[in-house]
Amino acid sequence: MEPFTTLTGRAAPLLQANIDTDVIIRVERLTAKDQSVLGHFAFEALRYRSDGSENPDFVLNQPAFRGAPILLGGPNFGCGSSREGAVTAIQQMGVQCVIAPSFGDIFYSNCFQNGLLAIRLTAADVTALAARLAHDGELTIDLQRQLVIAGNELHPFEIDRQRRESLLEGLDDIGLTLKQMDAIRAFQAADRTSRPWVWDPVTADAPPHPTGKISP
Repeated sequence: MEPFTTLTGRAAPLLQANIDTDVIIRVERLTAKDQSVLGHFAFEALRYRSDGSENPDFVLNQPAFRGAPILLGGPNFGCGSSREGAVTAIQQMGVQCVIAPSFGDIFYSNCFQNGLLAIRLTAADVTALAARLAHDGELTIDLQRQLVIAGNELHPFEIDRQRRESLLEGLDDIGLTLKQMDAIRAFQAADRTSRPWVWDPVTADAPPHPTGKISP
């Protein structure tokens, strides 16, 4: 994961409610051996016509918003079945942040697991931002200050402290755990002394594993 601190770019409005994960990426696309092609199939039913050509009415096909790094979504964005590929597909289109009034719970969690910032703002604020940016305007996302900035408008947002830390430092759950290696090693050393019977006698005196695992 790459650290996320600030982001400035165009924001594409896709304000339809209940965009589910099957709309974001069809399940059969997830069986492809090459997962790097998921971005091509993101929003497939909305993005392409039946003959495979681009639908010019779809917002991310329009010149003003093609490649936009910010997506403005409608209520309950990312609802439906659990599939981490929905986040991957959006990221491969170049989207780094999704702003919506609400999200499907699993999709929301998957965003942070994969370095995509998901921001909740009120429906009124999202609609107002979409109207303001209708003609190729830009937003700035400041994760450090927890602000969405549109010109002189400031929209604060809430985010879980640990998720914010993970994005700012570019760390997944494993990376966050490895930050605690000194504490892990200290626990292992103390546990070898207080509960020697749970340790393999062959490796009981071995130094802690560098990743925190119990040595085989």
